[in-house]
Amino acid sequence: MDLARVQIREAEPRDARRIAAILDAGSLHPGAEDPEDPTSYAAVIGAFGRGPSKILVAESEHQVVGVLQLIIIQHLQRRGGVCAELESVHVAPEHRGQGIGGLLVEDAVRRAAEMGCYRVQLTSNLQRPDAHRFYEAHGFSPSHVGFKRVIGE
Repeated sequence: MDLARVQIREAEPRDARRIAAILDAGSLHPGAEDPEDPTSYAAVIGAFGRGPSKILVAESEHQVVGVLQLIIIQHLQRRGGVCAELESVHVAPEHRGQGIGGLLVEDAVRRAAEMGCYRVQLTSNLQRPDAHRFYEAHGFSPSHVGFKRVIGE
């Protein structure tokens, strides 16, 4: 794939079905995503479009091939500093290993810097060592131990 032809843009509700399919293909939890019902995904995309947080997509030849959620967080620390978190970083299986994820991540970091964020952070499941190498190659360091508590399931 010619990366020069890949565009990074904000997601639109019309992208919801394809985004859901990409998330489903990369999920560690079978059945957690539902590409057949894009309604909830479209609603989230619409809500994100109104605030500083964004859902970004990589598009090639008029098809969404990757997605990334850029969440902007106002902190109490750092004198109310602004931080960015990357979430839901996924590339369609047939397009992995071609540099698309890197384009998404670097675009998100650029946007975070433009918004005055003092850091960009993310978590990555322990079951994803390839993703860990990818993030380290893009300047991220494994500096913290993350904890999660699932509720409501």
